[in-house]
Amino acid sequence: MRKRTRLLIIVAILVVCFGFLLPSINWYVRTPKEVQTLALGSLEKIKDYSIMMAAADVNALKMQAKEKPEGEIPDGFRWLKKSAKENFKLTRKPFPKQLTLREALLSYDAENDLQTEIERRYRADILKAKKLYANSVKLGLDLSGGMSVTVKADLDAALASQEGSSTTENAAQFREDAISQAVETLRGRIDRFGLTEPVIRQQGEDRIYIELPGAAEADQINSIIVGKGILNFRLVDSAATESFTGAYRQNPAGIFNITGELLNQSLIPEDCEIMGLYRKDDYDLDERTGYLVVKKSIALDGKHIKSAQVGSDITGRPEVNFILDAEGAQIFADFTSAHVKDSLAIVSDNKIKSYAVINSAITGGQVALTGFGIDEAQNLKKVLQTAWLSVPLSVESQQVIGSSLGQEAIQQGVKAIVLGLLLVMAFMFAWYLGSGLNAVVAQVLNLYIMFSVLSALNLTLTLPGIAGMILTIGMAVDANVIVFERIKEELRLGKGRAAAISAGFENAFSAIIDSNVTTFIAAAFMSQLGTGAIQGFAVSLAIGVISSVFTALFVSHLIFDFGTETLGSKKLSIGWFGAQAAAETA
Repeated sequence: MRKRTRLLIIVAILVVCFGFLLPSINWYVRTPKEVQTLALGSLEKIKDYSIMMAAADVNALKMQAKEKPEGEIPDGFRWLKKSAKENFKLTRKPFPKQLTLREALLSYDAENDLQTEIERRYRADILKAKKLYANSVKLGLDLSGGMSVTVKADLDAALASQEGSSTTENAAQFREDAISQAVETLRGRIDRFGLTEPVIRQQGEDRIYIELPGAAEADQINSIIVGKGILNFRLVDSAATESFTGAYRQNPAGIFNITGELLNQSLIPEDCEIMGLYRKDDYDLDERTGYLVVKKSIALDGKHIKSAQVGSDITGRPEVNFILDAEGAQIFADFTSAHVKDSLAIVSDNKIKSYAVINSAITGGQVALTGFGIDEAQNLKKVLQTAWLSVPLSVESQQVIGSSLGQEAIQQGVKAIVLGLLLVMAFMFAWYLGSGLNAVVAQVLNLYIMFSVLSALNLTLTLPGIAGMILTIGMAVDANVIVFERIKEELRLGKGRAAAISAGFENAFSAIIDSNVTTFIAAAFMSQLGTGAIQGFAVSLAIGVISSVFTALFVSHLIFDFGTETLGSKKLSIGWFGAQAAAETA
């Protein structure tokens, strides 16, 4: 392969690697800490923050326009000029020569339109940062701090609790549904708790693995995990809901504090509380569509639900049917008889998932809910199933790592990498003189490529992963040592620079490939069969093996050829054996 072609390939690889590494650079270097905190929060927290900040900005802009009617648009809202221009164009009104803040605000048909636009911009900025994090190298719990929890789901107890029902006819399917519902329930609870980017996945047949980066209190987390799905039915106070909705529309920024608590408790009756009304969006995430005022007292507990399924009524519209046990049937019959024409809300984990009007007294324990589409019906079925599956969860093991320990581990790991790299470089310069520069360049590019691949694959960097990188430093220079020693042997035979370099790389090729292939095979098996720390070590080692072979055989060879063909060097500085500068090119 020609020297220019090899150079272009190396440059192309370095550019591509920089593209892979750019999200990590933007996230860890260019993204402010406060934006990182927001981006790492749950989607619900991001939405609440965006709405609150948009409402506050609208109020500030209105106040400023009132105080200075002829005032200019503030620097942070220059985009208003473009939006106002589009609004004037839609209404076919002439665009003023000197646009004031007041005119820009009046270009919107309603205040809610302006608030929605500002909210969209806040959301876009935070979600952009969230996307950066998703595409960057992530730090494991041992580096960032946090808690890992292994939860055991007692599927046998869940199956035994359904003895006599139709669900026990297919035990295998029941167990699969039960563990899936347990994972879904935990994901909803932990996301609502506002934790940072939790990792929740099924492990084996009856265990769930959870990673919670950042600060987390073990007692609170355990109470969230082992607590059963809190599903119940509440009576909706329609009059209080209407009154609260009116107050919220007038002053959305002054209703709740930053933690979501009601600032003015007199807005609702003492025996009521406010809950968000949610629906599933296109990404299967809970999206709040409004608020309802419901009674604090529970009309019916979800533990009385025995089964749930989706069907259709006589007109073909979807409906959700669920069956209550004997006690629940009596409670529900008495309640619905006393509240005909009132609305009943279905609450799961303090979120209203649906509500419906009680058209008539419901007796017999068989309940049918109508008035929604098939997707909403399926989602409601899942909510009801969360209650009747009743999978007992227990914390099998947990490990808490403080953020200070994680920061210390990062500093020690970086120090070990830098110190190891410097010592290897010093040895290569001392032992191989000028040719040691090749090894130094190869080492630096090796680390650069490794981090780029980690970022491209969205892998998590752990302390064992750093150990794998440190080991790779020694392994990477080993390939250069083999090549250099082969070149020295050729020089001793009286060959010139170019011939010695060519023969040295050719003779060293098989030995380098053999040793690195065997290492890669071992790393591949460890990454597939191992878990946790072993897997992190194996992945970084496998990536390092591939990159070290590339830098040792491809980059180092090009540097030697550059000195020979471009710089015209006839001598080779490659050691202290006495012939470092004696060989003339053939």
